[in-house]
Amino acid sequence: MKFNKDMLSLYAVTDRTHLSGISLTEAVEQAIQGGVTCVQLREKNISFEEYVSRAVEIREVCHKYGVPLIINDDYKVALASGADGVHVGIDDTEVSEIRKNVGKNFIIGATAKTVEQAQKAQADGADYLGVGAVFPSPTKTNAVRITPEKLTEICNSVSIPVVAIGGISLENVHKIKDCGQSGIAVVSALFAQMDIKLSAKCLRAGL
Repeated sequence: MKFNKDMLSLYAVTDRTHLSGISLTEAVEQAIQGGVTCVQLREKNISFEEYVSRAVEIREVCHKYGVPLIINDDYKVALASGADGVHVGIDDTEVSEIRKNVGKNFIIGATAKTVEQAQKAQADGADYLGVGAVFPSPTKTNAVRITPEKLTEICNSVSIPVVAIGGISLENVHKIKDCGQSGIAVVSALFAQMDIKLSAKCLRAGL
């Protein structure tokens, strides 16, 4: 799947702990139907084989709607499952190492919390950056906060698109509207809601 920044408008990061009565596959489909443009599958403490199996399941739903699937942390899971890319944190595999081992259309996202990290990730071959936490995050309670001013500074320091992440909701998304990011990434603002499809629609409307 050829990458473009419009894919990042509403970026969903999965969290199955919030789901009630539906599978993650169903939740992802509802989110896409509501307007999600990219899905990141984030799983912790499962085997490689199980991660690949879950990724294949989610990939089928994403590709049905022409939406890219990104795998959190493990690019080998992404390659084995036919996902479209990987997102790596600051302490994960280096972007430059991943770029050597994947095709040119493989999407690589990287976390950045400073201008220096952002510029290094871009130089190493990242396609986009995830920057946050822009608000207190219920998912990562110890996350370093990024002010709107710092988000703007990072956006202005690179030519690749930036996704803002961390505690973003319908109530606060307007506070970062003019910071220069290409999209927002959300977890609980989608997957902890009773109506995932409606929540996605409302978030898209607020961008």
